[in-house]
Amino acid sequence: MQQQTVLAHLDPSKRCAVRTALAAELSRRRGDHLVGLVPTGLRGGVIPEGVVPLGATDLVATLADHLRQRAEAVARTFNDRMAEAGVTSFEVRLVDAGPEDAVVQHGRTADLIVLGQDERDAVAEGASDDLARRVLMAVGRPILVVPYAGHFTDVGRRIMVAWDGSREAAVALRDALSLASAGSRVTLVSFGYDPCAATDDLRLRETKQWLARHGVEAEAEYTVIRIGIADALLSRAMDLGADLIVMGGYGTSPLRERVFGGVTRDILASMTVPVLMSH
Repeated sequence: MQQQTVLAHLDPSKRCAVRTALAAELSRRRGDHLVGLVPTGLRGGVIPEGVVPLGATDLVATLADHLRQRAEAVARTFNDRMAEAGVTSFEVRLVDAGPEDAVVQHGRTADLIVLGQDERDAVAEGASDDLARRVLMAVGRPILVVPYAGHFTDVGRRIMVAWDGSREAAVALRDALSLASAGSRVTLVSFGYDPCAATDDLRLRETKQWLARHGVEAEAEYTVIRIGIADALLSRAMDLGADLIVMGGYGTSPLRERVFGGVTRDILASMTVPVLMSH
């Protein structure tokens, strides 16, 4: 029997408990191995250069000890919560690195990475600004981003897929298959500004057939819009009662960044339900 690996980024922020609970439920439901990753913020066991004044050796030692103890406290809390949640296969890793480096390094040997949406208060507490987007571009694995507001005990019952026929969207849809369970309701949504493009329903029809061969029944729709794509996605997700948005993530060349990257950025800034992104 195959067992997938879920990696959850842990930190001292208040929202860590929410994404930990979601990662635990996914792992328990699917029989996954769950890794709780705790970056200490240290580099090689010491405070990174430039963080404290030159020559302040006592302060360096105090801060290093504080970061280490804080990470150990996060690790203990994770272990306790996993035991309570009934997760049978899990481990915790304390890593001397910043969040981005640690998640990218360890995430490449995971099947799914669970991160939190950027939160202004959390940045001051050790989280990395724009962490989800930076990890997405570098790690080569799907990321599940949990909003900084609301409670989410499960995902995958009502899935909305942002489908534009692109490589990134195709990768995200493939990666989302493992989150779809028996009885999941999947809706493929495609938006555009040109009414004539609405006749291009072949890609939606073929995608539905591909999903059906994987045992997933899906509905498909094309909507002509007069608002931004990110706003349309969030609005339609609310209408559908979606518990998960699946989409490709963009942000490579300057041109591609202007055309597509804005949607990725806007969704990561304004998301109201968990989002699975692949690049």
